[in-house]
Amino acid sequence: MIYRFTFSCEEGSQDFRRVFEADPDATFLELHEAILKSVDYPDDQMTSFFLCNDEWEKGQEVTLVEMDSNFEYDNMVMNETRLSDLIEEKGQRLIYVFDPMFERYFFGSLKEIKPGTMNGVECVESKGKAPKQLKSEDPLAGIGSKGGNDLDLDDEFRDELDLGDIDMEGFQDLSFDDGTMF
Repeated sequence: MIYRFTFSCEEGSQDFRRVFEADPDATFLELHEAILKSVDYPDDQMTSFFLCNDEWEKGQEVTLVEMDSNFEYDNMVMNETRLSDLIEEKGQRLIYVFDPMFERYFFGSLKEIKPGTMNGVECVESKGKAPKQLKSEDPLAGIGSKGGNDLDLDDEFRDELDLGDIDMEGFQDLSFDDGTMF
């Protein structure tokens, strides 16, 4: 039997799609490597697969490397987990996290289970341009550093603070002396 997966993304070109055919005994690592090759991404991110329900809510995670286990699910690692261990029926949804910092995904679905045999995973259709793997904006750029045009929060806001601007109502009952805060 051969699994046929389709992956798409809400970013990048409108017609972005990758179709893979896979041996059900292939590992999630083989699917991961085929996805990266098909979009020309380097293999330097902590990517993951998540099984999803019909509303794309995350379920079981399959990680690139072993990590602390979520109490709800067993820890599964890509190189030890076969596709058929978790995916058994047509329509099964999964997401592939290609940018873990900004939680950007490829949305995948098992479109077909067809007769035949093959080894590994192969991209059989490549349409459209994939989005850049990593977003270029860094949300922490310049915070707390000195020099250049970087922002130093202490210097920037020290002169701006006026205690008269703070509404003290509700704060008068707070006391850190009696231990009731924690």
